[in-house]
Amino acid sequence: MMGNHTTVSTFLLWGFSSFPDLQALLFVMIFFSHVTILAANVSVMVAIRLSHNLHTPMYFFLCGLSFSETCTTMAIIPRMLADLLADCKTISLPECATQMFFFFGLGANNCFIMAAMSYDRYIAIHNPLHYPILMTHKSCFQLIMASWMAGFLVSLCIVIIVFNLSFCDSNIIQHFFCDISPVVCLACDYTFFQKMVLFAFTAFVLVGSFVFIMMSYVFIVSTVVKMPSAKGRYKAFSTCSSHLTVVCIHYGFAGFVYLRPKDRDSFREDMLMAVTYTVLTPLLNPIVYSLRNKEMQTALRKVLGRTDRFIPQMVNKRTPHS
Repeated sequence: MMGNHTTVSTFLLWGFSSFPDLQALLFVMIFFSHVTILAANVSVMVAIRLSHNLHTPMYFFLCGLSFSETCTTMAIIPRMLADLLADCKTISLPECATQMFFFFGLGANNCFIMAAMSYDRYIAIHNPLHYPILMTHKSCFQLIMASWMAGFLVSLCIVIIVFNLSFCDSNIIQHFFCDISPVVCLACDYTFFQKMVLFAFTAFVLVGSFVFIMMSYVFIVSTVVKMPSAKGRYKAFSTCSSHLTVVCIHYGFAGFVYLRPKDRDSFREDMLMAVTYTVLTPLLNPIVYSLRNKEMQTALRKVLGRTDRFIPQMVNKRTPHS
């Protein structure tokens, strides 16, 4: 709900206006990155759906993460591309609130799904005999739903706090999307208490899920080192390596942007890091899992093989026979 005392009705997303000569180049690079993100994540989801040997909890969570990351980029990148071509980069308060709600809801969802994936790996390695009983399709679905609900609940609380502030000073957001810090710095009644509440919500999502993941891996390592077989230890670690790589990259960028102290001079740094976070990180999930996972490589080759056969068949059907 918006406060009645708000006087600013639209914001200006300044973002890449600082680099007028680079806007055409940025548009081309970000556009092709976006297409690649969509193609890569959709390929992962289709490969998991069509390959019966990938119908396991680990790949169910990976499919959920790919879908969530695809949605996250859709909340930011199409608007970013439109603004790169537009002379007027204004965004209304409701549009800004909606963008912030979906971006942080989906971003928090990504964190909680990665936490669920670490729990899945812990159960698989620590308690393999009870794994099929504990990690049923129903329990996996419930974890995914809980991740979505918790993510959007936290995001809703953040949006309510931010957009009940009074925006009566400048309306220029020093970013390419409605991020928390660039928006709240425009408010003229932003208090230390509100700052701490917003920090607590972001810390709950990032630090809370990261601590849970690290605790899971402490238990995983303590179990693996006790295994008598070197082959068994290698197999156990290899099933976790892809997930751990994605976690380190994801939390590294997100922690840098959202957990460090802010000032007005840091917005350009944050904006450049946010480009990496919103454009590069969603590519890493499919790349890391496909490069380090033979099952996924096989499934993706099957999907690409079917696509190669399907396209010529469609072309032949549409071509009139002489």
